Amino acid sequence: MHDVDDVVQESFLRIWKRRLAEPILSSKAFLFKVARNLALDLVRRGQVSPINPVRDLSAVNVVEDKRDAADLADVNEKMLALADAVADLPTRCREIIILRKFKGLSQKEVAAHFAISERTVEVQVARGVKRCEAYLRKRGINSLYGHEK
Repeated sequence: MHDVDDVVQESFLRIWKRRLAEPILSSKAFLFKVARNLALDLVRRGQVSPINPVRDLSAVNVVEDKRDAADLADVNEKMLALADAVADLPTRCREIIILRKFKGLSQKEVAAHFAISERTVEVQVARGVKRCEAYLRKRGINSLYGHEK
């Protein structure tokens, strides 16, 4: 209801100012035109920039959890190193790792794809992961998930 009172008050103020400058031929028509324009302005202002009052400032999260450029560069470097590590694997092992770890196929699906046993898939994945870890460690990367300590 506060907005309605503001529109009425502002309308009367504009009429009074206009009347000082020049005579108004139809006060009623001018009043409705001013009030309509003010109401439309209020609606437009509300659509462009809605303000949501906050009662408890401690509930507002002002720290963004976005990664900074250094973190993104670090992640990018680690992903490139991981890609190199996978590329360095023997062909069959690399294909199994890609299907199992990157494409998300089950052990059974990978075994069926290559017509091998599930145990062979399990062994190849374990060997591939160990070789990738060793490759990354040689390059000073001890973790793909965070900062090394």
